This record gives sequence, structure tokens and C-alpha cells, in this order.
Amino acid sequence: MNQRLMGIGMTSQRTRLRLIQRLREKGISSEKVLDAMCHVPRHIFVDEALASRAYEDTALPIGLGQTISQPFIVARMTEILMQTDSVKKVLEIGTGSGYQTAILASLVEQVYTIERIQSLQSKARQRLRELKLKNVRFKFDDGIMGWPEQAEYDVIIVTAAPTNIPSDLLAQVKMGGRLIIPAGEDGQQTLHLLEKTEEGITQHQLDAVQFVPLLGGTV
Repeated sequence: MNQRLMGIGMTSQRTRLRLIQRLREKGISSEKVLDAMCHVPRHIFVDEALASRAYEDTALPIGLGQTISQPFIVARMTEILMQTDSVKKVLEIGTGSGYQTAILASLVEQVYTIERIQSLQSKARQRLRELKLKNVRFKFDDGIMGWPEQAEYDVIIVTAAPTNIPSDLLAQVKMGGRLIIPAGEDGQQTLHLLEKTEEGITQHQLDAVQFVPLLGGTV
């Protein structure tokens, strides 16, 4: 691994391990998820000026009104989706910086990811190329309709918050699969887990969260 990916000082492996310990203390217990969080270098997914803050457990701006999610939220959502047996195919709505994408790509066979802001998608592509992650397919679109041509998915993960949960996304989850999504008005968002079963859809409200809104259109 080259020096940029390994990091130095506040981006070093020692700093990353302190973050992993904080995640453990906050209740993240999946060793697979913690290992992925430890090995994916979060500092390359933020601007160089913010690299020294990359391993703080906080969301950071990535420009254009978007953020890279707090590491705990990334770990929490990933741990929840990986509780399903044999997760192989994941759809991510909202590529953003590409950090959550990289975590997922480290854990599953195939990731499909959609981003509505082209400049963010371009940077994310480059970062994943640098990490030699080749199991990701990108789409430039608003994501609200999902990616029906590639359905069905074991899991769909949404990293921006609609006011209401889009039915089109749930339709693309396979039987036995899961949709994890924040939803609600700004300042009153809740993380939801929906599971598709033979008896119907089960829905669980999890944590209070704060995400950027899920918007339509492309930029």
C-alpha cells in the first residue's frame, strides 16, 4: 500500500485503531465490519485540508452541500445490513464520497451505487480505483427510482433521507432481503429497517439520525 493510503500522523494506522476502539465502545460488534472500517483509509475520501480529522467520529463536508457520514453511522448501517445471511449483491443510493461504497465493496461480492452529482461520482470512481476495488458498478442518476435493470438486491442502503420511504426501492429488494433507509423531515429523521418476508413487509424504527435530503434530478 502506498504512503498516501497508509497515512501518517493523524491519518496513520494508530489513529485508525483509536477510531475502531471508539466504535466498539459505542456498540459495534461485527468483526467483519470493524476490519473493513480499519482497512479502508477514510482520509482519502475527504479534502486534504480535512484529512487530519478523518478519523474523528463525526460527519465532514465534501462540498456541494454533501457530507461523508459519521463513521459510527456507516458502521451501524453496515452491521445491520450484514446481519442477513449471504449478502452478495447490494444497491447503494447516494455514492457521495465513495467511503460507504468502499466499505461495502470490502464485504460483499457486488455493489451497485447511484449518485446524482456527477463531480462527486467522478471523484468516488477515482478513489475506488486507487483502492483497487473492482466489484463496484456506478450509475449517474437521482436514485429515487433505484436501479431496476439490475434488481433484485439482497440489500438496499440509502445514504440520504427522503420524507417518505420510496416504494420503488422496496420493490427491488429480493424476498428475504432488507432496505435500510433514513426518512423524515429535516431535524426529525429516523433510521428505518424494512424486511421483505413471505408474510409481508416488517418495519423497524432504529436510531434518530441526520442525513442530507434525498433529492431528485441530476447535477
